Amino acid sequence: MARIMRVTSPVLGPHKPPCRIRTRDSYSFGSAPFGLEHFLKNHYPMKKFLLTLTACALLSFGMGSANASETAPKSVVHVVTVAWKEGTTPEQIQAALDGAKALPAAFKGITHVWTKALKVQNPPGTTVNRTHIIVMEFADEQALKDYANSDAQKEWYKLYLPIRAQSTTHDITN
Repeated sequence: MARIMRVTSPVLGPHKPPCRIRTRDSYSFGSAPFGLEHFLKNHYPMKKFLLTLTACALLSFGMGSANASETAPKSVVHVVTVAWKEGTTPEQIQAALDGAKALPAAFKGITHVWTKALKVQNPPGTTVNRTHIIVMEFADEQALKDYANSDAQKEWYKLYLPIRAQSTTHDITN
């Protein structure tokens, strides 16, 4: 059993301390004043904080384990590698690329267009080297289907087809 000790202060004289001073025999971990049950019972704000922290941790781990199919975009990426006809001028190529960049404004199903190729690979044995890449991002597969033979495509083809020698197209989605 804990003993209450009196403390003497030079200023206040003998007085009872505001809390008990415990002796060595009362510090066992199984005793009520120092067990988890006592802590949770007498420290409600800390209990509330720990429960909130635990709930947040569990929710964040649950969110991180969502399926990749739930977070994967539904857009379609349309990649065209292009080889130009001999005699095509840089101005004609730039006009075709600028026409591609203008497509999102002309056709609502196209969300982004990229025309600056950082690297173009031509496999060994290629007879006509491709020098440029045009990438279009469509909102979904239906937008890609609707783009075929649309007025926007026909207008852009007026700039693009006369100077295109060969192209290879890839369509990618999840």
